[in-house]
Amino acid sequence: MKIFTRIIGNVAAPEWRERAAAADKEYIELDQWTAQKSRFASTSDRGNEYAVSLERNSRINDGDILFEDARHGTMLVVRVRLNDVMAIDMSSLASMPPQTIIHIAVELGHAIGNQHWPAVVKGTTVYVPLTVDRKVMESVMKTHHIENIEYSFRPAEGVIPYLAPHEIRRLFGGASRESHAHTHECGSHHHDSAAAV
Repeated sequence: MKIFTRIIGNVAAPEWRERAAAADKEYIELDQWTAQKSRFASTSDRGNEYAVSLERNSRINDGDILFEDARHGTMLVVRVRLNDVMAIDMSSLASMPPQTIIHIAVELGHAIGNQHWPAVVKGTTVYVPLTVDRKVMESVMKTHHIENIEYSFRPAEGVIPYLAPHEIRRLFGGASRESHAHTHECGSHHHDSAAAV
């Protein structure tokens, strides 16, 4: 099994774009959880097994190039599948009395925290990765019906440019496949897996 210890470029970088477009590309597809790791093994779309062992705290990005054979025009590229992000807009709170802002912020924090969803606050927007099915997240938001906030779902690629590296890790590194959805019924606290909801 071939082991790669560094990233040599990215297909979106200006200096690689033309060569990548012409190359015969083999892809390693990763989910966002695996992409946060500096060491992992994976099978490519052509059935080849590869291992990656990068320096600690290194992060794989979509389009990263692990290998290029310029002579044969081949390239090994990483594809990262990122979940969408729920963006909660709280900008309308800015003109409200402090006690109202505190009430709504705590109510939202309770709703998100009770689901164990990771979140990042940037300005007046709270970003929450889809750790469960979108319908489940919509159901939670509708159940809590927090007034004076709006939410929408955005592609992760559109959010990442505005985030610092540690915020990216918090949003996408913490959004594991084993995340659980939580529901409240008759005052009791039930834990249901996302698949069962």
